[in-house]
Amino acid sequence: MGEHAERKDKGEDAPQANPAVPSTAYVPPAEEPEQAPKRRIDWRSVKDQVVGLLAGIARWVGLAFALILVLHVIFVIGEANPDNGIVSFVADWAEGLALGFKDLFRPDDPKLDVLVNYGIAALFWLIVSSIVARIIRRVGGAS
Repeated sequence: MGEHAERKDKGEDAPQANPAVPSTAYVPPAEEPEQAPKRRIDWRSVKDQVVGLLAGIARWVGLAFALILVLHVIFVIGEANPDNGIVSFVADWAEGLALGFKDLFRPDDPKLDVLVNYGIAALFWLIVSSIVARIIRRVGGAS
């Protein structure tokens, strides 16, 4: 028994690998780069989001235009300093945004003139932007 124990210590009892005999041991496959699991894209949801975004942009643009016109009315009625940077900026933008409404009505009072004409222009932008947003949603098929 002593001889057998001596062989075990030296590792002589361990089976030797024979290159001619195929091994039955597990050999892991060559590592392939991991591929991300393919996700299905819900194109209907993407389209609805894009349509909603475009409609929202149309509404916000109309709201911003109307806000500029309303600020112009407030500045004129409140007799704000026309040399102020903010007042002149708003006045410049309001001139362009008023379109054909600047001289639609010609009352004698200049403050009333601005109130009526620029107020109508502000309502115009609110209504038009609302209509454009609805058209975008209808054409886009979003609810």
